[in-house]
Amino acid sequence: MATTLEYFGILAPQLILLIFALVCPALSLWLKMRKGIAYWTLAGFAIVGVMETLALIPATQSLVPFLQWSTAAPHTEIFEVSAFSQLFTIVFVFVGALVTIASPEYIKGEKHHGEYYALILIAVTGMSFVATAADLIVIFVGIEIAGISSYALTAFQKSTKRSTEAATKYFIIGGFSSAITLFGISMIYGAGGSTNLRVLGDNLVIGGSLDPIVILGIGMIIVGIGFKIAAVPFHMWAPDVYEGAPTTITALLAAGSKKMGIAAFFKLFLVALLAYKADWDVAIGIIAILTMTVGNLVAIQQTSVKRMLAYSSIAQAGYILIAIPVATDYALAGGLLHVVTHAAMKSGAFFVLVALATAGLGEKLGDFSGLNKRSPFLAFSMAIFVLSLAGIPPLAGFTSKFVLFSGAIFGASDGQGWLVWLAVAGVLNSALSLFYYARIIKIMYMNDAPVKAKLMIPKSVKIAIGAALIATIVIGIYPEPFIDAALNAAHDLSGLLPLGR
Repeated sequence: MATTLEYFGILAPQLILLIFALVCPALSLWLKMRKGIAYWTLAGFAIVGVMETLALIPATQSLVPFLQWSTAAPHTEIFEVSAFSQLFTIVFVFVGALVTIASPEYIKGEKHHGEYYALILIAVTGMSFVATAADLIVIFVGIEIAGISSYALTAFQKSTKRSTEAATKYFIIGGFSSAITLFGISMIYGAGGSTNLRVLGDNLVIGGSLDPIVILGIGMIIVGIGFKIAAVPFHMWAPDVYEGAPTTITALLAAGSKKMGIAAFFKLFLVALLAYKADWDVAIGIIAILTMTVGNLVAIQQTSVKRMLAYSSIAQAGYILIAIPVATDYALAGGLLHVVTHAAMKSGAFFVLVALATAGLGEKLGDFSGLNKRSPFLAFSMAIFVLSLAGIPPLAGFTSKFVLFSGAIFGASDGQGWLVWLAVAGVLNSALSLFYYARIIKIMYMNDAPVKAKLMIPKSVKIAIGAALIATIVIGIYPEPFIDAALNAAHDLSGLLPLGR
């Protein structure tokens, strides 16, 4: 049994974020300058981000021994600190920090700034709980903490009808998917006799025979978590919610909340349910292909860039799902690396929309006409983000897709030849996506601007875009440390596999 001190050490990131969240509403009463609340929130993310990064790097782990965050940290029955959890927490904190930086100017006309930033902190806390979980119940609770905060953030612009509509739809779908997930978890628990992922996996191995209750539970978890990550055919809510939510929150949902669902998928299927891999790997492979294909095909038809990016985000989830049926360390590293790169390039693309909104423009393709003449920085940034999303070298998206797709090809050499089709589908869909990404670039650089005046972009939004831009370029040009981090996280996840594998 872990001591109280060990629990505090393991849960230090989440506790720090919660403390900062609790103070935010009070700051809204004390501070006349609303940006001060954003600075406070950013400080919380910075503290957790720096300390988790130091804990993730072996050479610097000795700098934070008092927190017991390293991969050698004692684990409890319900929490598991590893390179996997640290990598995901860094991604969540990075996205939360960028959303915080971009928010002050975007929401300056709204009330309740303290609650807004508190909810962002709480949402990231829930996401981090999922990444650190070693127990079915903790995964569910983390998903719900992040989900309830996200429902409120989606409805933050109360005067905007589509924001309220999106929140209502998100709440209904979210509650429905949570109920299905919980029902599936109860079936898995009933068959395995434990909620601990590692013990559950061992028990299912010992059980040996095919249990229809487990199969039904697996199906319900695929449906429930599939809704969370907007996998086809459970994706119908995402475009409407992404379009109706405040654009800063759309970035949080696409680059953060969806990655939380991916983390849950990885832990549930590659730790607790690996004994039944032969029963679920083809199903998830088919869902991966359908998700990337439908997402890209529907994105081509969109005239709203925000909605186009929503369908693009669906397609990107399909790419990441490739790693699960392959289930080798290298393929898992590719999936984790794509989680990192997608968080940077997708959030950056949405922040460009935030910049246009603060300048009085909309989200349609026509609003990008001649953008290069009105704001070269925004046009260049958007071009880099969409080219990276398409997988064009030497950008981050190319690096992560290369590792991910090659992982599927190498996995096919182990006697599962059908896995190569996951890589083929990924490559073909990446080529297909270039069609609508290139259309954005063409409109920005080749169309005439309806108005010649330069756009006035807030510095805070530029900083958020610049940080995402730097990450997108640096990971592509110098990927080695990021690949190593992803490999370490994949190795730690496979190290959590049930005994005897």
